Amino acid sequence: MKKVLKCLAAVVLFLVLLLIIYVIYVFAAYERLPDKLPLEIGRVEAGTSDGSSAAEDNTVSPDDVMSWGEKRYSTGQCYRIMTYNIGFGAYHPEYSFFMDGGKSSWGRDADSVTAAVCGAGVLIEEENPDFALVQEVDRDGTRSYHIDELELLNRFTEGCYYTYAQNYDSPFLFFPPWEPHGANKAGIVTYSRGEIADAIRRSLPISESFSKFVDLDRCYSISRIPLAAEGSEDGKMLCLYNMHMSAYGSSDEIRAGQLAMLYEDMTADYQKGNYVICGGDFNHNLKTETSQNAPEWAYPFPRESLPEGFRMAIDDDAATEEDTAHNTCRSADEPYREATTYTVTLDGFIVSENVKVSSYRHMDAGYQYSDHDPVIMEFTLQ
Repeated sequence: MKKVLKCLAAVVLFLVLLLIIYVIYVFAAYERLPDKLPLEIGRVEAGTSDGSSAAEDNTVSPDDVMSWGEKRYSTGQCYRIMTYNIGFGAYHPEYSFFMDGGKSSWGRDADSVTAAVCGAGVLIEEENPDFALVQEVDRDGTRSYHIDELELLNRFTEGCYYTYAQNYDSPFLFFPPWEPHGANKAGIVTYSRGEIADAIRRSLPISESFSKFVDLDRCYSISRIPLAAEGSEDGKMLCLYNMHMSAYGSSDEIRAGQLAMLYEDMTADYQKGNYVICGGDFNHNLKTETSQNAPEWAYPFPRESLPEGFRMAIDDDAATEEDTAHNTCRSADEPYREATTYTVTLDGFIVSENVKVSSYRHMDAGYQYSDHDPVIMEFTLQ
């Protein structure tokens, strides 16, 4: 009996030591990127069968990008922008995610991840927007079988300029125990058919408690695109903000702090006479009506917090009930069932008053490639 107890004690001690070593590793490996980090501007070379390799060869500094410029944007013209959270290629309709109460932590397999990202790429290619804001793009993740999803997306965005902002590069996470989420590097990508003059990554405030290892790092990017130098337009910029707010483990204070930081930057750009569009996954319910069975994470967006000179594009007359009836995100606590799965609109755009919205549409793709579906907006710079 004593031998059995000694063996059990040794096993318990070994497991405790492993846990201590793991906790030390997680804290030592955790690192946030610095704030106000300049982003490289790349271009996906047109006419190649694999735009990803061409993009790597054409990554340049902002000083060099001016020589490209085939397309120049100007006031009075109608343009199209799209935002799409591709869910790291895992969320086929049958997929459920452990953080939402579902089962899985990884995509089903490498082929299914590739198929989902390429399916999302086809939607972007067929919609042919002037600008695309894409979130949850893995570059090297356990959960996505170390597939570089930016390279896949670049195959469907030939000729575009792009910036990639890393959201997080997490240490290896050993939960859930049946399928550890692992180590994952993910980010947000902004595509433009015209030149991007400069781009920057802003580090959002996040929790300083242990929950930061759940919600990880968060950021938004700002890509500034020069307008055609014609009279009063000379020197003005179209400022595209690509946003992915916190979803898990954040408090009301953190959410308010993230929006306050975003608003400060947007207001500064607007006051310079620039045109501001912020799109992405806000992880707030963007519709004014709320459901009684809404989960805890579907917080109503605080419209009263919007700064002067800005509005939610979904509130414009151009966003008809018919065009926005389909919600942009489904709950991933179970496989998608159209009749029963909870859905909510988390994705959309905030625009400055000098941006006129002429069309606003939630694309109903049946959540075929992600737990999100795209939002497409047409607009004119006034």
